[in-house]
Order: sequence, then structure tokens, then C-alpha cells
Amino acid sequence: MSRIGKKAVALPKEVTVEIKDRRVFVQGPKGKLDRPFSDRLSIEIKDGQLFVKKTMDTKLDRMAMGLYRALVLNMVKGVSEGYVKELEIIGVGFKAQVAGNKLTMALGFSHPVIINIPDGIKIEAPKPTQLIIRGIDKEKVGQLAAEIRAIYPPEPYKGKGIRYVGEHVKKKVGKAQATSK
Repeated sequence: MSRIGKKAVALPKEVTVEIKDRRVFVQGPKGKLDRPFSDRLSIEIKDGQLFVKKTMDTKLDRMAMGLYRALVLNMVKGVSEGYVKELEIIGVGFKAQVAGNKLTMALGFSHPVIINIPDGIKIEAPKPTQLIIRGIDKEKVGQLAAEIRAIYPPEPYKGKGIRYVGEHVKKKVGKAQATSK
């Protein structure tokens, strides 16, 4: 049984939820999001709480109930608080800058790496070696952060690369110097 799916999603006062044509529309102070939901489910709003109900009791329905409850909760949190991912760039000469809707990074390649920033996402570079990604859609924020990190993931010998703030990279010793006799 889905324990997550049975829990109610508390709706803050500034967030409005509307259900039309098998879609959930969530609007709040930071923006609005919408998502289709399965025809195996029904969504009800009572007393400032949102409930996801299953129409039948199969394993697939129980799984979908927990999934869609989590997706709606992420939408509510996104439009009320927003999501943030922070990245740090480590390496000599490695830097990033934001100009308009483009992120340009110098990562030791023979060319600068240019990334177009998607709609609904804001990237800040308070320092040349720090990136802050903000948005209301948890999936888009996390996906963009993962794509940026994948360009130059942290390597285990010197620790150079792009990593999440607070991410620990276990360093390796490397080759031991052969002793000559």
C-alpha cells in the first residue's frame, strides 16, 4: 500500500489549485505550473488540503497514487517557495559567467562551453566559481544542474571539476613514484 499517496498535500493560502480536463493547474506567488495526471486517479480538494485517490486497487494504481501525490507536492512547493541548486567550479582558470540567457564557462577545454538557459530558470554567478540555479519546476532545476555538472564532473585525483555545494569527492592517491636504486 502506498503510505505516501494516502497523505494529504497541505495547500498554503497563497496557492490555488484547479483541476480541468485531467490536468492539475497550480498557481502561486512565484508562478504557475500544470501537469497532466493519470485517468487511474482522481484529485479532490477539501478544507485547504489536496487528496489523490485511486479508482481501482491494483499495484499500478497504488504506485501511481504515490507518484502523483509527490509530483503535486513538488508543484505546490515550487510555486510557493521555489527550488535552488548550487554548484561550485574547482580548478585553476575555471570560471563561469551569465550574460542574458546564456551561461558561458571556461573549463580548460580549447573552447568555451556555452549553455542556453531554459525558460523558467534563472542562473546567478555571484563569484566566477559559483553557480546558483533557481526555478519553480523541481525537474527542470535538477536536470539543468545535472547537465552542467556532467560537462566536467569532479575527478578523483586533483578534485577539479563542477560539483554540487557540499558534495564530497573521495580523492585517490595516484601513481606511487618508483624508487631508483
